[in-house]
Amino acid sequence: MKIDSTNGIPPTPGILLAGGLGVRIGGGDKPMRKLAGRTILERVIERLRPQCDGLVLNANGDPARFATFGLPVVADTVAGYPGPLAGILAGLDWAAAHRPDVAFVVSAASDCPFLPRDLVRRLHQARIENGAQLAFAASGGQVHHVIGLWDVALREDLRHALVAEQIRKVESWTSRFAVATASWPTTPFDPFFNANTIEDLVDAERLAALDGT
Repeated sequence: MKIDSTNGIPPTPGILLAGGLGVRIGGGDKPMRKLAGRTILERVIERLRPQCDGLVLNANGDPARFATFGLPVVADTVAGYPGPLAGILAGLDWAAAHRPDVAFVVSAASDCPFLPRDLVRRLHQARIENGAQLAFAASGGQVHHVIGLWDVALREDLRHALVAEQIRKVESWTSRFAVATASWPTTPFDPFFNANTIEDLVDAERLAALDGT
């Protein structure tokens, strides 16, 4: 596996998950909501781009609405909006087709505007130290299963779980494998705060000011 000599981790593309329906926030694309003058998606890209070897956006519907971001857009390949695992699979399939040189992909929810700037490095460290196939972020005693590192070699197993077994809960599938976690503090705020509701957007404005962004 090729290792990036600047930080000791393998080149890792990122998949930004934006395939949800945004029901709790009134519908539409949550990542396109504005936060302190910028879209949430713009903030997520700014956080992850320096850490990743390219970014891909998982979104359903007309991809043209994301054209200004200049990212490849891949839709779920499993019908019926089955949840984040379908977005993960779309990212793994993209990597297998377009980046056969990489072994891992990192995923992040596209409604998390304050992602840590050491996310990819620390997930890889946790994976290596624990001999794991998957590694997830955690904070405040909670594991964030959509923010993690995924082994591309597991994509056919994931496809079978989604299509044949009808598995939808992320933990139901990931529990089959060796999993590592990397934890972050929740002070001065949780870096995995996500904007699910209108009230969350109000809180996010306050956190953006606290973060200086």
